[in-house]
Amino acid sequence: MPVRGEGGERAMSGEEIARRVLDSVWEQAEPVVEAEGLELVEVEYRREPQGWVLRLFVDGPQGVTVDDCARASRVVGDLLDVSDPIDHPYHLEVSSPGLDRPLRKPEHFRRQLGSVVEIRTSVPPSASENRRRFKGILLDVDARGVRVDCDGQGYEIPFSVMERSRLRYFESDPSGGEKGGRGLS
Repeated sequence: MPVRGEGGERAMSGEEIARRVLDSVWEQAEPVVEAEGLELVEVEYRREPQGWVLRLFVDGPQGVTVDDCARASRVVGDLLDVSDPIDHPYHLEVSSPGLDRPLRKPEHFRRQLGSVVEIRTSVPPSASENRRRFKGILLDVDARGVRVDCDGQGYEIPFSVMERSRLRYFESDPSGGEKGGRGLS
């Protein structure tokens, strides 16, 4: 797929194509998933041994059932059959985000304040830090990003540099402390 830029036309990289597919699917699927009473938590599009997989993670106020996932799969599948944003064969999967759920939107992070999160960034979040992986207690969330305590040191991580973020459910306890004797007292 060509792209016009300052230097004329160039072929899009695989990463650019995947990003466009993800953006298109997210934009189209989110309203129909919400119409089913569910929340679209994350969309993944990747090549796996069985071929290309488009994976949607959905959640509901009381969690999701297999029937919820099947219903969301039908409506999203019908929508994508009509809009056809992917020009080659792929498998559509719809599932629960699970316990170690992805965190993508500010509201996802707000629900997990005090829990242990793991964040990978595309670049170090500041010039003074040469680190791209963070695992610690989620302290704060605002419109720009999050603040995480990793081993007693606070880090500000903007949403703009987050590549992947997940809750670490089994390392957090319901009161917001960390399990394993390293928690907050």
